[in-house]
Amino acid sequence: MLLTITTTHQPATDLGYLLHKNPARLQSLDIAAGQAHIFYPKATPERCTVALLLDIDPVALVRSHRGPAGEGFALEQYVNDRPYVASSFLSTALSKAFNTAMNGTCKDRPELPEVLLPLEATVAVMPAANAEQLQRLFSPLGYEVTTEAHALDPTVPEWGDSRYFTLRLRHAALRLQDLLSHLYVLIPVLDNDKHYWVNASEAEKLLHRGAAWLPQHPDREFITRRYLRNLAQYVNPTLERLLEGDEPLDDEAADFERLETEASVGAEATQALGQSAAREKQSLHDIRLDRVAEEIRRLGAKSVLDLGCGEGKLVRRLLAIPHVEHVLGMDVSHRELQRAQDRLHVAEMPPRQRERLTLTQGSLLYHDPRLSGYDAAAVVEVIEHLDESRLAAFEQVVFARARPGAVLVTTPNADYNQRYETLSAGQFRHTDHRFEWTQAQFREWAAGVAERNGYRVRVEPLGPEAPEVGAPSQLAVFER
Repeated sequence: MLLTITTTHQPATDLGYLLHKNPARLQSLDIAAGQAHIFYPKATPERCTVALLLDIDPVALVRSHRGPAGEGFALEQYVNDRPYVASSFLSTALSKAFNTAMNGTCKDRPELPEVLLPLEATVAVMPAANAEQLQRLFSPLGYEVTTEAHALDPTVPEWGDSRYFTLRLRHAALRLQDLLSHLYVLIPVLDNDKHYWVNASEAEKLLHRGAAWLPQHPDREFITRRYLRNLAQYVNPTLERLLEGDEPLDDEAADFERLETEASVGAEATQALGQSAAREKQSLHDIRLDRVAEEIRRLGAKSVLDLGCGEGKLVRRLLAIPHVEHVLGMDVSHRELQRAQDRLHVAEMPPRQRERLTLTQGSLLYHDPRLSGYDAAAVVEVIEHLDESRLAAFEQVVFARARPGAVLVTTPNADYNQRYETLSAGQFRHTDHRFEWTQAQFREWAAGVAERNGYRVRVEPLGPEAPEVGAPSQLAVFER
């Protein structure tokens, strides 16, 4: 069985640093019932390919009892696909050969694991029920998936195709660590004859390698069940833990709400109007939502995405716009979606109103075909909760792949933070914010996204403006 990984990142030989494997020499490792060989068919500054080749001894499989049991068909112990087809053996070899890269560490170049690379992986060959099954598993993770079917017997074409495929995955911008983690988990999902016992430690491995992406995968239950061989004592607790880990680190806590209210009125307004008038003033959160809803009304959008919909406050506003025919609200948090269901009273909605709304779980970092074909998308106070290194993936998912007619993005204005007396220099407004941009930084990012993806963009302030620091929040309106 053979796996190759290729990058055209410049210099492409950075792949050797990431994998902790010298492109100039062959390396071999002992694995269960055979050996794994690591070598580089091509290693130039323009293009670098690493290959992981497994040489499985079929006789050793029988001696070690790691192959098929052969019950009811004794020859199956000796005549089977185990030496040739990607299986749990390949997943184990990945962990042993590329453990450093899978853990996201690089001693010589510590910044390199976070770099988003153009990557292509080829697995020859993969077992699957059909090509659609491979698409279902890998496409939601942002890959362009190509499969090549293999005939059961080329000399007898009427027998048709076998259940084996050559699988090719391409991703425009992905960390190598993520690719390896995806392969490590999904290859055993397609293997019904694992060479090891499935126990509690396997559940821990799945949680460790899949925590960053599996909770948002539309087929997470299928993946979890197949990885754990449908053993209910491991499957059910693992699914519960995956969904628990999917929730945000911190709700919009009291101190953050206080800052937002303070921002909405401004220090001068508070002094002039008094505390009672300040409480009546519209909150900054409402200002954002009302402005986004107003813009969607102006655009005449009939179908709208609310990406990071939370408990559904914007969804409620969108459903009040007569020309909006359908709203898809998506959030990474199962808890927030349940809140949205409750607060929007979805169960009590009239049938026609209910047909206008879809609430679904998903991530903005992985391609999701359900997001395509919409007139507009709202991304309100979401991007600052992503690592800056993942914004390229967000851009690919929303602007390059989903490509709604318009995208509205809001985010805090870091210039304004100095007006919060309780915020220290460099401190963010919320504990889960990964960054907060100044007005200049947001404009630069928005202009780059628009230019790369065929949009025009305008940026405007949100909330009451103050001299020199602007408004507390900012809005970018992208139109294709």
